[in-house]
Amino acid sequence: MQVPILSGIFTDNGPDFRQSYPVNMAPVVLPNGISNGYLRPTEGLVEIATGPGVDRGGIEYDGVCYRVMGTKLVRVTAFDTVVVLGDVGLGGQVTMDYSFDLLAIASGGNLFYYNPVLDTLVQVTDPDLGTVLDVVWVDGYFMTTDGEFLVVTELNDPSQVNPLKYGSSEVDPDPVVGLVKLRNEVYAINRNTIEVFDNVGGEFFPFARIDGAQIQRGAIGTHAACVYMEKIAFLGSGRNERISIYLGYNSTTEKIATREIDEILQDYNDLSNVLLETRVFKNQQLLYVHLPDRTLVFDGMASQAGGTLVWTINTSAVVGFAAYRAKNFVYCYNKWIFGDVQGTFKIGTFNENISSHWGQIIRWEFGTQILYNESLGAVVHQLELVSLTGRVEVGENPTISTSYSVDGRNYSQERFINVGTTGNSTKRLVWFQQGFMRNWRTQRFKGTSDAHISVARLEAQIEPMAA
Repeated sequence: MQVPILSGIFTDNGPDFRQSYPVNMAPVVLPNGISNGYLRPTEGLVEIATGPGVDRGGIEYDGVCYRVMGTKLVRVTAFDTVVVLGDVGLGGQVTMDYSFDLLAIASGGNLFYYNPVLDTLVQVTDPDLGTVLDVVWVDGYFMTTDGEFLVVTELNDPSQVNPLKYGSSEVDPDPVVGLVKLRNEVYAINRNTIEVFDNVGGEFFPFARIDGAQIQRGAIGTHAACVYMEKIAFLGSGRNERISIYLGYNSTTEKIATREIDEILQDYNDLSNVLLETRVFKNQQLLYVHLPDRTLVFDGMASQAGGTLVWTINTSAVVGFAAYRAKNFVYCYNKWIFGDVQGTFKIGTFNENISSHWGQIIRWEFGTQILYNESLGAVVHQLELVSLTGRVEVGENPTISTSYSVDGRNYSQERFINVGTTGNSTKRLVWFQQGFMRNWRTQRFKGTSDAHISVARLEAQIEPMAA
């Protein structure tokens, strides 16, 4: 019998049944004759350059990758060299956007412009600008927010601000935390609401609220919202609601977080610095939710194809969880470029032929749904992972393991097998004499990045016990 592996089940102290998602294994919906989809290892992270500081954000502008690392604005060239362009000060995550001739950087509460033609970096010093939490470019204006007002620069001089042209998001008194542009409309991301503004001209603030487009939920932080699948994805809530993950569009919201994702989010006291970002990759529409000790990844295309919400977890840990060490994705020079935000100054790219992170081994894991034989029990004679093998490094013959649980909490001793050496693409991954179950059981499989395999199916040979 085939056992589903795209997500598993475990239990907690609730008592509740909980859903387990693959760790460092990405579900791919693809009918292949063996199954309707498979799990493949997430791409490896490899270093291509070193910058002057910890990565704080990036953007592709006019075919060039720009990033902020430490206090420096840098240009990463097509030859993987890093050129320092100037200083934008200390701070956390930056926001970058561009007009026809200027690159804007919101860093540490200040606004900077870089002109690539003149190779000049200047700070906007107009006192009417105020604190800059976020910035977008729309219809010839750079628009910023200080948490209370929406501020636009002058059309003929982006370094000047007229205080008579301030706008505000006033339907709800909650603070503005960020700005997002979609279809040439500005979404003012408030803590409990989202308001949409369109350029209508006029002598003073040129943007007017679209009343019918207001969304009755908002985001928890400046970088906790982004454009995803032509909608606004955000981590947040409405008033008197628990934090969750939503898509906002047409004045409504669609919840994409499952019960399990909500359970994970509940474990964190402060999510205001969480970053949401997207990556389109081989018919996958991926939304990354970077939490302090792991990254939750939602695949919108796989969710549509499979008819269920598809989530996975990325982590750079060998045991347990640790922060996923790839952030601030920029597609440029026909590859994805990102930074390592965990205290190193590395710049990296993805490599599908390996699954290690910056040369270090990481773990993978996935579980199964519950095996149940209507209370009659069963003997498990054999388990086989139908897999793509033979992709390991030369000279290696790594092991993977399985264990089972009859209560969803406590697991049996790990049983190990080898996955085969490089080129051994017909290796069968089989465990024999896997015991029995009196009621029900779940199965769990573990390995590390040196066991570089994809799994298409779990096949179990089970003999029902007599009634």
